[in-house]
Amino acid sequence: MKDSIRLFVAAALPEELKRYLVQAREAYGDPNIRPVPEQNLHLTLYFIGNVPATEDTYIRQTLAQVAQQHQPFTLTLAQLEPGPKPSSPRLIWARFEQHQAFNQLSQALTQALAPAPPKQEKFIPHVTVSRFRQDVRARFNLSVITPEEEILYPVQSIALWQSQLASPHPIYTVVEEFPLGSQ
Repeated sequence: MKDSIRLFVAAALPEELKRYLVQAREAYGDPNIRPVPEQNLHLTLYFIGNVPATEDTYIRQTLAQVAQQHQPFTLTLAQLEPGPKPSSPRLIWARFEQHQAFNQLSQALTQALAPAPPKQEKFIPHVTVSRFRQDVRARFNLSVITPEEEILYPVQSIALWQSQLASPHPIYTVVEEFPLGSQ
């Protein structure tokens, strides 16, 4: 698509959480598992995809409205594990406990931004920390890492991110951040 941009909605991670995830994923030290660059770690809320650059203003206005209607919340890290299907994983993700506010925010973003009526999906709060090489079958005996202490992730804002496909990893840039709630 000419003059298009690739966008998604995500929440940035605090530096302390990034450091923990980078350290914890070292347990999956296999050459067939590629770590996501630390600067690319984020909590995805909605993947928009390729859109005409002219839709940028509409998307920003929509995100500002949705963010204002939802209050900040705190997620609790459950574990790092192969996923999304344990029997045929494609990635290693940091999965957080289900949270009603996360589900409501994800559903609201999907309803506001989806080009077609959205399915009723179960949103799983997670951060992709590593990906399996596409040409290699994943091992099935990978461990699950549960934090020794409770790790909390306060989500205070959401952001519009741009993704530029590049090798070996895409380049992510925060376009604009939107605080949650009417602050």
